Amino acid sequence: MTNTPFALTIPEAVEYTRIGRSSLYAALRTKELVARKAGRRTVILRQDLETWLLSRPVAYPAAA
Repeated sequence: MTNTPFALTIPEAVEYTRIGRSSLYAALRTKELVARKAGRRTVILRQDLETWLLSRPVAYPAAA
């Protein structure tokens, strides 16, 4: 069993993905990524975060 939590706060999602906070908030604003409220805390389900990351365009190296 892994130690990875089921849901991540915004700061945890930033650390987990190594993607900037602004980029995560932009994805939330455009509804590309879904967040949920747990009391006053905003959380992102790890599965939703991983699905969103996998939907991002593939980056190919520039031709030399």
